[in-house]
Amino acid sequence: MSSASVLFKRELALAWGGGGGPLLACGFFACLTTVVPLAAGGDPNVLKPVAAGVAWLALALSSLLSLERLFERDLEDGALDLLATGPLPLEAVFAIKAISQWIATGLPLALTAPVAAMALGQPVELAPLTALSALIGGLGFAFTGALGAALALGAKRGGLLIAVVVLPLFIPPVVFGSGALDRAAAGLSPLSALALLTAYVLFAAVIAPPAGAAAIRSAQG
Repeated sequence: MSSASVLFKRELALAWGGGGGPLLACGFFACLTTVVPLAAGGDPNVLKPVAAGVAWLALALSSLLSLERLFERDLEDGALDLLATGPLPLEAVFAIKAISQWIATGLPLALTAPVAAMALGQPVELAPLTALSALIGGLGFAFTGALGAALALGAKRGGLLIAVVVLPLFIPPVVFGSGALDRAAAGLSPLSALALLTAYVLFAAVIAPPAGAAAIRSAQG
């Protein structure tokens, strides 16, 4: 069994078991999308125009929950030092952690997103597009979120610092993802917005691993 597959299985186990795993993120997502209709009065005419934006905002906030422990627990127990000196480059370790985070948290959130969006008044026929865009955007959240976790490594109040660093980086996928749903709801093609969302994810997948590895080395030094 290769080192990458061993690390991947380990990260999946930690992501599913640590801090409630995806159930916490999905529960938080459901709570956010439940509070909005209550605050807005439940009028479908009010909720329907903002359903896509609210669902994507809730998706972004839910993706923050498990980031604080992504590298911090390995730093505390010394596992990060072993990973840094192991057979895999630190950039590969970072990428595997981000992808594991996406599978453990992003995938369940993507499956929850259509239900939450429909609860806000989004048409049922947009459910497949909602799930697809949330799945693509979730990968971007995972890579940029992991970068924020690496930058906050070892800092006091790391969770707050991660939110400050990551939330501005989450703005493009929220705009592109909700834009794709708004265009589809208006009878227009969502492909242009989905292309921009995919381009953002590819950019994050290329830039985040070397930047995150550099941040980890700085925290270890």
